[in-house]
Amino acid sequence: MAEDWIPSGLDLGRPSAARIYDYLLGGGHNFAVDREFAERAIAAHPGARDLAQLNRAFLYRAVGFLVGQGVRQFLDLGSGIPTRGNVHEIAQSAAPGSRVVYVDYEDVAVAHTQLLLRHNDNAEVVHADAADVDAVLNAPATRRLLDFSQPVGVLALTLFHYFSPEKDPFGVAARYREAVPPGSYFALTHLTDHLVGAATGEITERMRGTRDSVHVRDAAAIGKLFGDFELVEPGLVRTWEWRPEAYLNAAPPADGDWLCAGVARKP
Repeated sequence: MAEDWIPSGLDLGRPSAARIYDYLLGGGHNFAVDREFAERAIAAHPGARDLAQLNRAFLYRAVGFLVGQGVRQFLDLGSGIPTRGNVHEIAQSAAPGSRVVYVDYEDVAVAHTQLLLRHNDNAEVVHADAADVDAVLNAPATRRLLDFSQPVGVLALTLFHYFSPEKDPFGVAARYREAVPPGSYFALTHLTDHLVGAATGEITERMRGTRDSVHVRDAAAIGKLFGDFELVEPGLVRTWEWRPEAYLNAAPPADGDWLCAGVARKP
């Protein structure tokens, strides 16, 4: 039934980042409050929809790269609402048997992911805040699907800019890096103020009206999220600059790409 993805008691009074992102990607698992917020953002910043598409394109390229490096298991933190080109679709298409654990705390994201994966034995979703590292790593789905003696691809796309300093993004990132063995990879995207420029304050203020406040950081701070992992070429760049030859539609958005993107390997 169409209502299966709408959890009972869901608060529809405030938009959520996951549902806004779903709308920007052309998905149908969002509500009027999310669409109204997204349309205001698009009116103020015409490249907002492009930004979402470029972030999704980076996911496609990053997962394809990791599969090419022999990675067969993935931990997708803050995975959001599934749309076209999910991690398990990309990985399992290229390497059947690849295992994926999605993590999100947004009720609609989890409900829809559960529906999507109900016939897939090699992918599951954990309903948890990615900041609660113990809850994520000790979840039954994580223990069943991921072997931490083998390389893991940890994905954190548009996640850490929702972490306030009190939520300790650098400590959380470090714990996930410590949990995986050498040969593992860490991929992320993050809003950066040196690209957003004058719009930083406006975006931060606008997102305060949702359940997901934004904390924009500079490139130096974003680089620290990788710790001692070694960035692969071309390093920390804008999403559309990360190996664009692997994706034909990679191009800068109308009013600038405000996301830094990178992939790093644990030596």
